[in-house]
Amino acid sequence: MNAPDLIIVDPDILGGTPVFKGTRVPVNTLFEYLENNYTLDEFLECFPSVTREMACRLLARSESAVPAACES
Repeated sequence: MNAPDLIIVDPDILGGTPVFKGTRVPVNTLFEYLENNYTLDEFLECFPSVTREMACRLLARSESAVPAACES
């Protein structure tokens, strides 16, 4: 599963806000939940259209992108 399989940006879906593909759940919502000390399970319970695999893949991709973004 690569980025296009995880995220979609479509002006007809939430005005172009990046969402998990096949859902109307903004990607940023996952990060907001985690930043506010909610667990991944709590996020998934609130947004059942997002699978555990989708959330974990996004988090893994984000983790690998952060060090590269900070190197300069």
